[in-house]
Amino acid sequence: MMSRRMSKAIKIGNVTVGEGAPIVVQSMTKTDTRNTRATIRQIRELEDCGCELVRVAVPDAEAAGAIVDIKKGIKIPLVADIHFDYRLALEALEAGVDGLRLNPGNIGEAEKVKKVALAAKERGVPIRIGVNAGSLPARQSHRVTARGPRTDNSRLSIAERMVGVALEQVRLLESLDFDLIKVSLKAFDVPTTIEAYRSIAEKIPYPLHIGITESGTPRTGVIRSAVGIGTLLWLGIGDTIRVSLTAPPRQEVVAAYEILKSLNLRQHGPVLVSCPTCGRAEADVVKLAEEVEKRLMKINKPIKVAVMGCVVNGPGEAKDADVGIACGKGKGVIFKRGEKVAVVAEKDFLTALMKEVEGV
Repeated sequence: MMSRRMSKAIKIGNVTVGEGAPIVVQSMTKTDTRNTRATIRQIRELEDCGCELVRVAVPDAEAAGAIVDIKKGIKIPLVADIHFDYRLALEALEAGVDGLRLNPGNIGEAEKVKKVALAAKERGVPIRIGVNAGSLPARQSHRVTARGPRTDNSRLSIAERMVGVALEQVRLLESLDFDLIKVSLKAFDVPTTIEAYRSIAEKIPYPLHIGITESGTPRTGVIRSAVGIGTLLWLGIGDTIRVSLTAPPRQEVVAAYEILKSLNLRQHGPVLVSCPTCGRAEADVVKLAEEVEKRLMKINKPIKVAVMGCVVNGPGEAKDADVGIACGKGKGVIFKRGEKVAVVAEKDFLTALMKEVEGV
């Protein structure tokens, strides 16, 4: 793993992003923001599973106004997602939002962005320049790209265009003496996303929000996100992450923490180690592992739990687990940190293991 890129710290509400702070996990609500009760309820569910920042869609003035009441009902910082109408950003700022996400591909003229930046500066509210491959502006004034200036915009790669758009917006905000900036450059295509982030990471000092946009349903989206986000994190790039899934937002947060845990970047909740099973297995290890995984979802402490299918090799293969079970024919061995502590009957595998887990 490369050393982590050091970026300028910004504060979104009470959460620090950048400058070596823990990588922040965020999500976005799937509710109609105008339905304040449903939105607050979903955000509280996200808070319960460890979400640290949350974004809401602001499609109209009513949604912007709802931010006042939403803020009263939640604990984590709130970011307003703004497209097309810069006036909605101004209204969200008036309502007390903690951060803004602007899409330069559809906000329009620089004068509109300037008005938002000046209002955000007055309140000390950061702005994320959120560039998406699918909504790039048709033209770029400076054509600053991943490999330097270009004159033929039609020949630029998607990654180069994304970097150019982001840099134009960064320079515009900097010209207003505004530096509470966070940047994202997301695409569905993983190599494009990685290329864009690697390029811009060398060009700006600001924190980077990383993710793969429109990654799909959990079956494929988690894999696509893990490959893209995981690669960037391994390269030392990224200060905050969102796993974008066509699924309830809670699943995004769970997936984000699993990515961070797999790289030893954050510890949040349990880690399940389980063998793939084979013809030597003499118990239903798959069913047991699935049941253990369900039970672990209700536990927040950072504990490593192993479910293994071999009494002989199980404890050794998962010796760094806090608690584990190695299943044999009709009985299994409960172990802690590689040491055998009990032998239990097959009917008691689940209850015996979870009792040990809860006691750690």
